[in-house]
Amino acid sequence: MKRRDFIAFVGAALSRALDAHAEQAKLPVIGVLGAGAEKSWAASMSAFRQRLGELGWIDGRTVTIVIRWAEGRSDRYAEIAAEFAQANVDVILTAGSAIPALKQTTSKIPIVFAVAVDPLASGFVASLSRPGGNVTGLSLQSNEMVSKRVGLLREIIPSLARLAVLANGGYLSAAHETATAEAAARQLGLEVDILDIRSAGDLAPAIEAMRDKTKALYVCQDSFVVANLVRINGLARESGIATMWGARAFCKADGFISYGADEADLFRRAGDYVDKILKGTKPADIPVEQPTKIELVLNLATAKVLNLTIPPSVLALANEVFE
Repeated sequence: MKRRDFIAFVGAALSRALDAHAEQAKLPVIGVLGAGAEKSWAASMSAFRQRLGELGWIDGRTVTIVIRWAEGRSDRYAEIAAEFAQANVDVILTAGSAIPALKQTTSKIPIVFAVAVDPLASGFVASLSRPGGNVTGLSLQSNEMVSKRVGLLREIIPSLARLAVLANGGYLSAAHETATAEAAARQLGLEVDILDIRSAGDLAPAIEAMRDKTKALYVCQDSFVVANLVRINGLARESGIATMWGARAFCKADGFISYGADEADLFRRAGDYVDKILKGTKPADIPVEQPTKIELVLNLATAKVLNLTIPPSVLALANEVFE
């Protein structure tokens, strides 16, 4: 090959490489603010990626997905939110606990919450049918679900006279859920103890103080609580207390029972939200949806440790049982 032809060949190859790089740089960017830990979000993120792929969004080919993990530390939310705002990502996927920090950081970048306890009461959206602003997503539960959880505990433990409710009082949605759980318990004639947890150091003394007071602990879910789920379940088991959670993963990790939405399914459906936004639909015009898949999950190994017998009527309703 002549020198002139060689230079032309190299020049063309370099041009193609630069064009490819430029094209790669133009890919839309999805920022994921993982409020919890990577391990606890693994199944949910897998479902989200799978749905995106079905819709034609392949990471590294047609879209770029950037994930930052807060590891259950709420102080990290603002830092990650600022990073995404500075990078001007096209859309942000997260959980409800991180929404306040994101809303405070940006009013322009579309935000999708895959899970949120009560997005309307928490002020994330103006209404469920027309969210308004730059935030929309999927609700994790309704008040009826909270009442159902309390009722299940009473059905399984007929002698239950007192219920402990554990929540991160610094999270508005958890405060709302606490109030709903307390009201449901009192309707059943139960006394209620509220365990307001603000740090990991609060967990042991709060749960151990319930050892001789109650046989059941209702756990209000948020990223801090989820980050400490193994410790919460361990402390409760040692104190002879059954834990009620809102999702199967927490029951599987030595919890006693869970009743709530299939979170992997919610993350999968969040893929449709992101798809619509990347194609030009405004978050303000995408209604917040409720769960469509509800699961009752039981952990028989934990039941045995707690010396609890689960009634056949409850076992018959279970979607999954861990032995």
